[in-house]
Amino acid sequence: MDEKALLDSLRQAATTGSRELDRICEAAAVELIASGVEPPFQVHSADFATDPFLICADRYWRLRFLELPTVDTAARCAQWLTRSAKPEHHTAIAQKWALGYAFITRDTVESAGELTEASGWILQEHRGSAAVAYFATLYHAGKLRANFAFDDLRLFLDSSLLALASDEHRTDPLFVALEAFAAFGSRTITSEHARSLVDKAWTSPARTPQVMDVCLNAFTASAPFEGQGDLLRTRATEAVAEVGDNHIFHFRLATGQRMCRDYAKALDTIDTALRLLPAIGNRGSHQLLQEQYLRERDRIQEGRHLAELSAEQQKRWADQETSNADLRRTLQGSTVRAIELVTVFTAAIAFAVGSLQVTLAGTLPVADRIWMIVTFGIALLVFAMLIIGGTWWITRGRRKP
Repeated sequence: MDEKALLDSLRQAATTGSRELDRICEAAAVELIASGVEPPFQVHSADFATDPFLICADRYWRLRFLELPTVDTAARCAQWLTRSAKPEHHTAIAQKWALGYAFITRDTVESAGELTEASGWILQEHRGSAAVAYFATLYHAGKLRANFAFDDLRLFLDSSLLALASDEHRTDPLFVALEAFAAFGSRTITSEHARSLVDKAWTSPARTPQVMDVCLNAFTASAPFEGQGDLLRTRATEAVAEVGDNHIFHFRLATGQRMCRDYAKALDTIDTALRLLPAIGNRGSHQLLQEQYLRERDRIQEGRHLAELSAEQQKRWADQETSNADLRRTLQGSTVRAIELVTVFTAAIAFAVGSLQVTLAGTLPVADRIWMIVTFGIALLVFAMLIIGGTWWITRGRRKP
């Protein structure tokens, strides 16, 4: 391998467009892998978009992890990073690499025995370096997180050799955020304790975008709890306000909006996430993330469709209930009117028949007959009024709207 030619090509790549930059860095990384040589240069920034040396190193270690996805590779990566990058950029690069490489190799989780054996070798080889142990811890924890292995993650962070050897890094906000993720998914830990861990990580002055992402991911991975959607939406809104061009934060926000049934805003937000997702290269695992975002978009569309159907059905039920109420009132009113009409008609017939009998039969004087007819009519009128009044009294409540 011509080291000078490789370095010159990387320097020249800085003046090209993004696609050519991506191609040159990829070719350089492949050449380094083929030669069995680690990147022979220093990294002077944490700019994953334009720094050709960082991009090349990123590609190189990505290929190394895909070839051998173990904590041993993570330890070697951490050692190279400590040796080759400026200290002020260690945290930003290490967190992005550890969690990113864990995501793309999440299907190769090492067994407990393999992990214990590798941990002993790492601690011996690197003389107990807390930074190396912490990077390896983040890498393995990232795999468990990506596989939603909550209890395994909690046990690993609490008692593994690597996690214990991380020493002062155990209080870092990213470590705490991973503990919160495990707690939220566990069925044996209360959501109150999990939320306290999230609050501790979220409010830390050393909070990074990776910390925020793990915290937001914890809300979506959790078993349902009261206020879950609103909490996710609120925190994701803060993250988007802080890092507006981060596609993952827009994805988390869209999920929170969907959980709050704000489908219109959720659709706009997930479209923004898809637009911000890098369309070239594989540094951001474009295809895997795009598949996640498109699934979320489908869920939002489905939720909006179901909400529209539900609203339409509710309207139909309300209209039907109104029609039924009108029909009941109409039937009740008709029944009352019918009873009143029958009562009056019956009284009139009885009066006519009775009056005719009194008029045509008997030997009473005319005055007495008239008095009997009047008395009989008054009695029938009182009877009819009692029937009508009683019917009105009984049905008065049903006639109210």
